[in-house]
Amino acid sequence: MRKPDGKIVLLGDMNVGKTSLLQRYMERRFPDTVSTVGGAFYLKQWRSYNISIWDTAGREQFHGLGSMYCRGAAAVILVYDVNHLQSLRELEDRFLGLTDTASKDCLFAIVGNKVDLTEEWEWALEGWDKEGSSPGKAGGGCVQAKVPKQVQLEDVMALYRKILKYKMLDEKDVPTAEQMCFETSAKTGYNVDLLFETLFDMVVPGILQQRSEGLAQTVDITSYKPPKRTRAGCCA
Repeated sequence: MRKPDGKIVLLGDMNVGKTSLLQRYMERRFPDTVSTVGGAFYLKQWRSYNISIWDTAGREQFHGLGSMYCRGAAAVILVYDVNHLQSLRELEDRFLGLTDTASKDCLFAIVGNKVDLTEEWEWALEGWDKEGSSPGKAGGGCVQAKVPKQVQLEDVMALYRKILKYKMLDEKDVPTAEQMCFETSAKTGYNVDLLFETLFDMVVPGILQQRSEGLAQTVDITSYKPPKRTRAGCCA
């Protein structure tokens, strides 16, 4: 199997929907609730590039594995549940430190999932229609009562700026908070394609740069000339 050209990693607390987001995008379905053990990944071909997307476990006992999965990552997707403020706080308290092993130019996206469970859902749907998905068509089952959204976008963008400060990145040199903060619904597919494909396009320049640097460091053995031999001896 060809080595991936770049890596994207999903991090976040358990039950925020990391696996559901990934399976919605890669398999076009909303899975039954399952907990990821350790980590799992998909390989996505984007244009002529292979990008691996890693799903990590949010449970405490697997927490230490996160830094291993983040090693060399071109982008990290930090996922929280829009209905649970603590899941946003956990991103800074528990998960941000795991990204120290990511690449120095790593991109960060902050994603609020489960927006379909909020009172604002109908408003968010205005002008959106993806493959005929809608609250009434996707997911099926009983209708859940809507609740006010617990995490506001201003708080998310504030966290994004904290991440840039933590990583000692200049805001002028990276995508803006408005570009990198998303609200999604894995259940309906809302904004899921937009999330992943925005990141794919953003990591491609980094892949091209790595390739060019790799070529620059390649030695052309066909032009190599061995040194002339000298006679053995004390004055050789």
